[in-house]
Amino acid sequence: MASNASLLPATGSGLIVSFGEMLIDFVPTASGVSLAEAPGFLKAPGGAPANVAIAVSRLGGKSAFVGKLGDDEFGHMLAGILKENNVRGDGINFDKGARTALAFVTLRADGEREFMFYRNPSADMLLTPEDLNLELIRSAKVFHYGSISLIVEPCRSAHLKAMEVAKDAGCLLSYDPNLRLPLWPSPEEARKQILSIWDKADLIKSVMWSWNF
Repeated sequence: MASNASLLPATGSGLIVSFGEMLIDFVPTASGVSLAEAPGFLKAPGGAPANVAIAVSRLGGKSAFVGKLGDDEFGHMLAGILKENNVRGDGINFDKGARTALAFVTLRADGEREFMFYRNPSADMLLTPEDLNLELIRSAKVFHYGSISLIVEPCRSAHLKAMEVAKDAGCLLSYDPNLRLPLWPSPEEARKQILSIWDKADLIKSVMWSWNF
């Protein structure tokens, strides 16, 4: 693994393709409270890979998002937010049988973050290898992804296929492990799957606290 700009391919579109989950975050209207204590919640777009795609576009870059949303009001709202931010949406699929994922998140008074997820299953978990826009992935200069899409099938197979296609096309692979233990069956399974693709990345973004699990 290396982490400098010389790794960037000499040719390509300059496009950054971000793969993974996009969801609705519900954030308390009051600060420093637990989820149970919150008097109310505001909705906001969430999902680390989608956040990266939006940030790239806002900084003047070219980005696209690959993932699956529910064919529901929240899913179409999120797709609209990507479009409003000039993020390419030709990698988005909609699932008629599953809802868009929801997450309730707060920063408590003791400084600890608290999460509650609704994904049983959510649409992002049902992305298949056949859903992938392979031409879009191959056109990327950088292919960015997290680890949440490794938790269950069929999304895990879609994730691995997308990585393989991107690598074969000469893309730089960018990995944000983005540990969310409540979503995993166990810490052991999280460690196993997160580390299973560690050595394939050219760039890894992480935070120190997530290494201690």
